[in-house]
Amino acid sequence: MDFFEYEPSARTSWRLAILMGANDRTYKFALGTALLQAAAEGRADLPLRELAVPYAMSLVRHLGQAPQARPESVSGRTDYLAVAEEEAAESLRLGSPTEKLLAATLKSMPEMVMRKFHNLRGAGQVPHRFYEVTGNSRERIVRLSPDLRAVATSEQATSLRAELDARWSIVETSFAAGIGRSLIQEGVSVDLATMRVLDKRRRRPVTGVTEAVIGFQHGRCLICREPIVPGRDAVAVDHVFPFSLMDRFALSVDLDALWNMAPAHAACNLAKSNRPPTPREVSALIRRNEAIMNSPHPLRRTLELTLGPYARKGGWHRFVQDVHRELS
Repeated sequence: MDFFEYEPSARTSWRLAILMGANDRTYKFALGTALLQAAAEGRADLPLRELAVPYAMSLVRHLGQAPQARPESVSGRTDYLAVAEEEAAESLRLGSPTEKLLAATLKSMPEMVMRKFHNLRGAGQVPHRFYEVTGNSRERIVRLSPDLRAVATSEQATSLRAELDARWSIVETSFAAGIGRSLIQEGVSVDLATMRVLDKRRRRPVTGVTEAVIGFQHGRCLICREPIVPGRDAVAVDHVFPFSLMDRFALSVDLDALWNMAPAHAACNLAKSNRPPTPREVSALIRRNEAIMNSPHPLRRTLELTLGPYARKGGWHRFVQDVHRELS
């Protein structure tokens, strides 16, 4: 909970749920998308049947791009994802779920996702609740909390949606046939020309570096620590330890890797130029990387590979201190 205690807010609880919850299937992301949409529209109470429509449609759209669960976890023709795949083409043609898909969604949502959305990996729940389900089996009502409405209308709302989409893409890529094992073992890489995160085996772009990691920075610039507001602020990806230092020092670690890349305001990045990071920036980088280490694969694995023998509790502090020492 260090991540929450650093910035205790409803936004941080949301990021805990989206970025650090367990990912056996992608239902959480479909629900998160539907919740943000409803809350942004000012809704307070809505029938589960109404929320089920954008939830189901998000899933069928994504099913056309990549698996939404580990292949071995889908069990038979009555499994919800099997029904969704069967009904996907017709639902997309209609622009809304078929009756069969809607019925399966209403049956699946309460237990498969809504009861678990607030859960953290291991044990416990996020500090804020974003909805309550009331009513009976005949007519369930989803009551959206004021905290959810605040999240969905905050200045970071656009960034939060981008973070959700990025996490969804990363997770579904890890489910894809033939690369799941590779991602879990090898993590991801970065296309330095485009600042895109790639799966290593197919070199397929998964998402942008900014979208993949900015949530672990609480949506803030690593340099000035002020929020980065999409649409208002130009964004750059900063090498916290400048890459130019690789030529000046015989470093034993790659500075051109995800662990050392952090979204920042373009103006802050320009002013920083090639100077080494300040102690505050180093602390922010350590805290950001430790947050990523609390997320599921494959971003966590990517940083584990960087840490190598440092991959024990407190490893980022020792790792970064040694990098700093090499530059002194």
